[in-house]
Amino acid sequence: QVQLVESGGGLVQAGGSLRLSCAASGRTFSSYAMGWFRQGPGKEREFVALIWSGSSTNYADSVKGRFTISRDNAKNTVYLQMNSLKPEDTAVYYCAAGNIVRMLKGAPDYWGQGTQVTVSS
Repeated sequence: QVQLVESGGGLVQAGGSLRLSCAASGRTFSSYAMGWFRQGPGKEREFVALIWSGSSTNYADSVKGRFTISRDNAKNTVYLQMNSLKPEDTAVYYCAAGNIVRMLKGAPDYWGQGTQVTVSS
């Protein structure tokens, strides 16, 4: 069982930056793929970024070049650095973990509770 706790959300002006953190419990953190998903107002949950256990990364086209996902296995933590934020990035951001195949299908094994990011214009 893995528990995920996000932090770092908040209100920021367009063009600003935020860094989200996700602390994971469990001794097998380094073996999981980790990722971020988001759900904006009135929208379906969507994929944002993914980091494999070997540190390869995948990004949604909408965030490429602006967001960076990273992980620190010694701290059981995954990060999402978000730069050049836009109002359309406003969403609840969810940390996720699991098998890489299920992560790529948008069906992680574990979810965090979510953290709100609001970008004002």
